[in-house]
Amino acid sequence: MNVRIVKSDEELQDAYDVRTKVFVEEQQVPEEEEIDQFEREASHVVLYDGDQPVGAGRFRILNGVGKMERICVLPEYRSKGAGKMIMEKLEEIAAAKDMQTLKLNAQTHAEAFYERLGYCTITKETFLDAGIPHVTMVKEIK
Repeated sequence: MNVRIVKSDEELQDAYDVRTKVFVEEQQVPEEEEIDQFEREASHVVLYDGDQPVGAGRFRILNGVGKMERICVLPEYRSKGAGKMIMEKLEEIAAAKDMQTLKLNAQTHAEAFYERLGYCTITKETFLDAGIPHVTMVKEIK
């Protein structure tokens, strides 16, 4: 498996395809909420198994903080290091843009995964995003 920074419309479509399978089909997030107005300003990555897209994520800068978003992996690739590979590539993008603080809104079932990658929960209570419980997490990088 390898993670690529999206450089073409075809690769961006691969990211959308994985996100649609995970968020829209599996988790029932409305499609109009999944693909949003920030797509063109974000940096996207896609995880491939051969030529098959199996994971995706995006990064953008929001108020001087690097924001990790839309992290997803197809079910059959979970718990195999795929999510970590995506996060490492997004963190490389953040470091290249001189970001020191990273932030993400994690689905509560994934909170322990992000904790293992060095993220700390900063919200006292969960909140709903697309009807799914989330927490906000941050990580300082150098």
